[in-house]
This record gives sequence, structure tokens and C-alpha cells, in this order.
Amino acid sequence: MRLFSLLFAAILALSGVSQSLAAEKVQLPDDLGIAMLYKAKRSDAPAVVVVHEWWGLNDYARKRAKMLAEAGYTAIAVDMYGHGKTASHPKDATAFMNAALAEPEKMNARFDAAMAILKRQTKGDIYAIGYCFGGAVVLNQARRGLDLAGVASFHGSLGTETPAQTGAVKAKVLVATGGADPMVPAEQVGAFVEEMSSAGVDLQLMSFPGVQHSFTNPGATAVGKKYGLPLSYDAKADSQSWAALMRMLED
Repeated sequence: MRLFSLLFAAILALSGVSQSLAAEKVQLPDDLGIAMLYKAKRSDAPAVVVVHEWWGLNDYARKRAKMLAEAGYTAIAVDMYGHGKTASHPKDATAFMNAALAEPEKMNARFDAAMAILKRQTKGDIYAIGYCFGGAVVLNQARRGLDLAGVASFHGSLGTETPAQTGAVKAKVLVATGGADPMVPAEQVGAFVEEMSSAGVDLQLMSFPGVQHSFTNPGATAVGKKYGLPLSYDAKADSQSWAALMRMLED
């Protein structure tokens, strides 16, 4: 059996497949739900909390966590809905999202649990990224004043009822948004910039002209057409915003 294991490991190494990138399902404490952990080899590199779109912790969110691990960063994709609920219809996604938003303390506890797991995995800084619903989540975690080195929101909502207080936000903030996204209108973007400026936050804002919501998700265009939603993938905006994230992590 040991010989077989060694041979299998050798085959994986020769094929370029890393065993460390296999997802590990993690149970969060206090029946908070689940998360998927992707371990990178380095224990001193930054680690990243990944928060999903309103569809839930689906393949897309896991893909982003795996991409981070492939780039050398341990990542944990945390389920803000609890126990693996995912939606394929906007009505279900809206219901799941609203139910989560109605329990902000529970969402904060899930995020805190994910951070605690990463702190046991690495000696490096902790970052957080989120998409759509998840983008709003990570921005609110920064507003809470958590010990995050940086947060990145991709086509996430920027509004809040609890604006950041001066000096409270420790994280650098990267926001990538579509200039033609009716879900994140120009007025909301402007108010967010004022909020961050007043709070003294280190902000990088990327606004892509003509780009709609969910521009990082290759499946967005088909879903948008199916349900009549302003969703559309944009390869250039996706590539440029991901490159900006990589620069943040490298810095």
C-alpha cells in the first residue's frame, strides 16, 4: 500500500498536478456550516477568504479559491448560507441572500471562523475577496475593523447603513465594478468613494466602461439572457481586475 501511495504521488508530480490543491471540506464551529479549504505549499504566504456570489458556494466560488491556491496562496471559500445551499434560479438566490442578510451576526461569525482557520494555516497576512453578494460581505468585514491586510470586491454592492468610521478600516480596499452595472449605479459608487475618503481608507477603484454586472463569471452572459438580467461576462475586465488582486497580494 505504501509503495502504491508513493507511485501515485510520483505520477501526480510528473503530471503537474498538486495534491495540495485538493479541496478539504471544513465544518465550521457551532453548527455555522461549511467551507472549502485549498492549501498552498508555503506557510508564510498570505491567505485569502473567498465569499461567493448570491448563487451560493458553487463551482465558480470554488474555482476562484483554487486559482488562488495555484498562485501560491492558501484560500478558504466560506459558505455564507450555511450548509451548502446553492441556487440556479434568481428567485432562490434572492431568498437565500435575504435570509443571510437578516442574520448579520451569523454571517460575521462564519467569516470570523474562516479567518481563524486560515490563521492556523499560515503566518502570512489574511486577505478577503468576494463576488456580487460576497463583495458586499468582504467590504462590511473591512468596515468592522477586522485585522485584514486587504479586501477586494468584484461587482459587489457598495452601499451600507453602517459607513466606515475614520481609522477603523485596517485593510487596503480594491473595488472592481462595471460602469454599466445598474445593480451598482454611479451614485452608489460615488457615495462609496466619499465614504472611503472620509474614513482615510487606502482605496483602489476600477470602473470598467460599458461593463455589466457579474463580469468576472464566464457563465454570466448565458444566465443573463435566460432570466433577462443585466449580467454579462467581460474577459478584459475579468483579467485586469484579477491582475490587480494579484498585485495587492504580492505587495
